[in-house]
Amino acid sequence: MVMLDIAEVAEQSGLAPSALRYYEKRGLIESAGRNGLRRTFRPDVIGRLALVSCARAAGFTLTQIGRFLVAAPEDTELRGHLAEKAREIDADIARLTRMRDSLRHAAVCTHRPLVECPDFKQAFAE
Repeated sequence: MVMLDIAEVAEQSGLAPSALRYYEKRGLIESAGRNGLRRTFRPDVIGRLALVSCARAAGFTLTQIGRFLVAAPEDTELRGHLAEKAREIDADIARLTRMRDSLRHAAVCTHRPLVECPDFKQAFAE
């Protein structure tokens, strides 16, 4: 199996080596060993880091992510938290979709001033 050293993982994931070491210390990822003084990782760590980055962007803490990564189906408290977070993300998506659509409209609208356009304003009344 081809192993990736920490610099390769950092480059592919867009994370600093210090973040990778910290994530390893927190138990979010696991190194496969060392090549000299450099940590090495299995290639599947890139997918794991993508999941961690996505969860961070969604507002999860590292502690919550760590718990999620080892969760079992019977962890009903965690499942409830995940369902609540999914509802929050749905609300964020709806809000951002309205904003995107309004900005697209404003980019071609001829109303003066743009922010007084009824179509533009309607998106924020919803």
